[in-house]
Amino acid sequence: MDNPAELSLEHVSVSFPLYQGGSRSLKKSLLFRSSGGRVANDVNQRIVVRALRDVSLQFSVGDRVALVGSNGAGKTTLLRVMAGIYEPEAGIVRSRGRISPIFDIGLGIDPELNGLDNIRLRGRILGLSAQEIEQRIPEIVEFTELGEYLQLPIRTYSSGMLTRMTFAVATCFAPEVLLMDEWILAGDKDFMAKAEARIASFVSQASILVLASHSREICQRWCNRAVWMDEGEVRAVGDVEDVLRSYYGTVALHSRAQKQGST
Repeated sequence: MDNPAELSLEHVSVSFPLYQGGSRSLKKSLLFRSSGGRVANDVNQRIVVRALRDVSLQFSVGDRVALVGSNGAGKTTLLRVMAGIYEPEAGIVRSRGRISPIFDIGLGIDPELNGLDNIRLRGRILGLSAQEIEQRIPEIVEFTELGEYLQLPIRTYSSGMLTRMTFAVATCFAPEVLLMDEWILAGDKDFMAKAEARIASFVSQASILVLASHSREICQRWCNRAVWMDEGEVRAVGDVEDVLRSYYGTVALHSRAQKQGST
């Protein structure tokens, strides 16, 4: 491979100002909510959430990275910065290879268009060219098993039919840098085995995988490295088993402390 995939972040920080956050009641409620990110005041005395603070990470070919941490720890924000959806207020993000963010496989679906047109629309959102989409349509159609239903408007589909179609499009290409916010689950019981085989093949083709997940089993199965996010900062990075052991051990300690405190 002449230009292997790479992804790195150097001292990246992201904050979200709360423009309507001037009231003391709002500030008080935010301070007492378990949002993960830290609440502070900026130079203009606005309330801001420090979503990421001085994050430095580097991933290369073969890395299968689990992002772990509590809700609000910064995992989704980190993925969106990697994907170029959020621009950091400080620091640098560098990447080589096509970034494929799989955050919401139903994003961009138009209920008034038929299935085939939605396949084309969703494919463009995923970054495929018109030619690439047309080349993949026969395989997508076969995988969905929807046949003539793909000529009908999406609004006539059941939830299971829609899931089949969006899943087939989301997994129809070979990703280079694959970003996932939770593992993809698709369809009814009869479809699940087929979907699991497809997602396994899809993920295995990625040069780099970064997966945010609350499932220890999925992290252990698919990842070889892990990053533990805590209040917008990297608390630990390293071998997946070592980081998961530290993270879940801390979660268990906090849980026991809370139970003892409530008795």
